[in-house]
Amino acid sequence: MASKSISYYLDTVFPDFEPELKQELTKNCILKEIPAGEVIMRTGQYIKHTLLIGSGRVKLYRQGEDGEEAFIYYLEPGTACALSMICNTRQEASEIMAKTVEDTVAIMIPIQLMDELMQKYKSWYYFVIANYRARFEELLTVLDSVVFKSMDERLEFYLNNQFESSKTSLISITHQEIANDLNTSREVVSRLLKKMEQNKKIRLHRNAIEHLV
Repeated sequence: MASKSISYYLDTVFPDFEPELKQELTKNCILKEIPAGEVIMRTGQYIKHTLLIGSGRVKLYRQGEDGEEAFIYYLEPGTACALSMICNTRQEASEIMAKTVEDTVAIMIPIQLMDELMQKYKSWYYFVIANYRARFEELLTVLDSVVFKSMDERLEFYLNNQFESSKTSLISITHQEIANDLNTSREVVSRLLKKMEQNKKIRLHRNAIEHLV
């Protein structure tokens, strides 16, 4: 990960922030480079910072008592973790897990700064509200997928989101990772992926899937 300044990420990834807000964030926040595969938030953990994602990708999910995972949504450049903002505001422990799926650069905002930013900067207030709304809409999409779609429809919807968000026709992912995100078995995922390949919607590679449609 190339080393860049907080100012660089604020100017390029968060251009709608007002200059005074950028100055305050530059003064009071730290920039953290996080390698892929690192758990950065655990269930029951009290959160000391809110993350602004400058680059990379972070996966948020719930973990069951037996270690099974249920995918919630991704954090990508230009977004923040709305759930961590809620936990910060109410001083509650996290109820979700967060793990980097790509090398990630995050701007770490101290919890004690949150109330001040909301009161002083209109661009921050609108940014927080927009993040809450976007995350709520994503949760509704996940709920609709679970309640109203069959597993093959859920899988196709999930893959389309993966291709769209990564902006590539080839994603690196294992059948087990997909099964974890969809809360099903690897065998079910493998069978449905093979069916999609036979229908020429995708092409399967070793630990990767190519979009054909």
